[in-house]
Amino acid sequence: MNPKISDWHNKRVWVIGASTGIGAETARLLLENGARVALSARRVDALKAVAKGREHALVVPLDIVDHASVLSARDTIRQQWQSIDLVLVVAGTYNEMRADTFDLAVANQLLDMNIHGVFNCLDAVLPGLLAQGSGGIGIVASVAGFRGLPKALVYGPSKAALINLCESLYLDLRPRGIAVYLINPGFVETPLTAANDFRMPALISARTAARELVRGLERGEFHIHFPRRFTNWMRVARLLPYRVYFWLIRKGTGL
Repeated sequence: MNPKISDWHNKRVWVIGASTGIGAETARLLLENGARVALSARRVDALKAVAKGREHALVVPLDIVDHASVLSARDTIRQQWQSIDLVLVVAGTYNEMRADTFDLAVANQLLDMNIHGVFNCLDAVLPGLLAQGSGGIGIVASVAGFRGLPKALVYGPSKAALINLCESLYLDLRPRGIAVYLINPGFVETPLTAANDFRMPALISARTAARELVRGLERGEFHIHFPRRFTNWMRVARLLPYRVYFWLIRKGTGL
């Protein structure tokens, strides 16, 4: 559904959310494969740790919820590279929440990061991608966006919005020569998931997740999801009647 990528050498990739977890490991893997990678996130020290010893790494700090910060980072990258071949928006956050612990302030913070931050990135990169008529954009959502889940009262809807967004972007951008990638991880070992107090089926390392993500880009897939032994089950669950789905979730989670 997208062009295949056979060679990463000198590909100019901007990874937003590259300080830790999937973003950091994806950036490292792309650098190992010969890409030029701009590393963005808030924590400069963490970005420098990812970039250490890599001559093709460019550290460009930003705050994804600050529109001006994102635009400034884009301008810095353009000054260095002239244009960008691929943008990966990996940044996001997670807060466990249920109806009896609903907190509007926390909910708004999560939505600012997971949705408004992504739109800040789109505003920064879409004009350039459309002008050059090539390149691509990938957005990390989550299988938690497929259907409602316990403890994901705000996180789940934020990721559902990103799934819908990527589908709409594909319809608009692919005919214009621009690739779009919807990236839906299952459970991945990151600082965010380390706080979970429940069993995480098919948990994989961030490095494994990065390999699956990059492999999906290379294959030209629109929907990149992993680990498939878990994510394929979640895809099937989208088709189940509510009565069956709710029963399975309660039985499977005990929540």
